[in-house]
Amino acid sequence: MTLNIFGLTLVDLQAYLVCAAIALILGAPMALSYTVKNHRYSKGFLLTLFALPVSVMTVMMMVNINNQIGTSITIAGVFALVRFRSFPGTAKEIINVFMSMIVGVALSCAGENSSALIIALIFTLLCTLVNILFNLTSIGRTKKAEKTLRITIPESLDYTDVFEDLFVKYTSSHELTRVKTTNMGSMFQLTYDIVLKDEKEERNFLNDLRCRNGNLDIICAKTLQDEHGL
Repeated sequence: MTLNIFGLTLVDLQAYLVCAAIALILGAPMALSYTVKNHRYSKGFLLTLFALPVSVMTVMMMVNINNQIGTSITIAGVFALVRFRSFPGTAKEIINVFMSMIVGVALSCAGENSSALIIALIFTLLCTLVNILFNLTSIGRTKKAEKTLRITIPESLDYTDVFEDLFVKYTSSHELTRVKTTNMGSMFQLTYDIVLKDEKEERNFLNDLRCRNGNLDIICAKTLQDEHGL
């Protein structure tokens, strides 16, 4: 069934509906596999993974009408949109967005070449298995997670070695990565990358630190470098 407007052939409507249905079906496992043993996601991001294949497929099909030459420009433009998202994504989020887009690109060719449909099915299966494998296992994870420690101290306190004995006692490694003045220069904010010897001793570590810094602000958080790094 071909859709015509003003005498111009726009798209094979039957092929489009079939490919769109398959795109939605394949988008579901792409989105669901991301949630397995993963608590860092939003409903909006899952909707993105689910709807992206059919969206990209629609754009590609419209551009490929009558063998127009804008295909390569459209692909480059669509992929470029990922880079300029309003909120910076992690490496895991970006690669999942790319995988969903690839499914859509493959399905856009399925109307003319049935092998593209097989490729889309196999690729979706592989991506789903990879997501589940990495979420369920400890592949790529360090045994002891590195954390970022931020300590606020008064300007009168010499920060060079004031906490050294505590770092030796509680951490297996530590490195001062940044020193920043705050509160009109009356305080320093120290940023360390640390690896604790025992996670259960974190509270005791923080209690000892606040006794040294005058009970000012201390923040100990998980380092997200591994998530953002490619």
